[in-house]
Amino acid sequence: MAQQKRRTFSAEFKFETVLEALRGEKSAAQICRERKINENLLSRWKQEFLQEGAEVFRRGEQSKTAHEDLSTRIAELERMVGKLTMQLEISKKASAIWESDSRRNGR
Repeated sequence: MAQQKRRTFSAEFKFETVLEALRGEKSAAQICRERKINENLLSRWKQEFLQEGAEVFRRGEQSKTAHEDLSTRIAELERMVGKLTMQLEISKKASAIWESDSRRNGR
């Protein structure tokens, strides 16, 4: 007996199918015939879509918060780089002064 391969469906296909079903312009049976899927599968996709729908909006909120956190972190790192750059310049000048003083004193 030959094993049948399971079909996989893209997220876009599932989304379009569920939206078509939710619009109510066609019956679930008609959509399933046209797209060659089982009605139970369409029912499961609709249930998942309705349960997970709020996550889409939460992700947007999380994304905004993450962006704000990253902006704060970037500003903090830029300040740190500026401070370290100043310290390096001061160290270079001090070193140059130290070297010129030691040459004058014959060391």
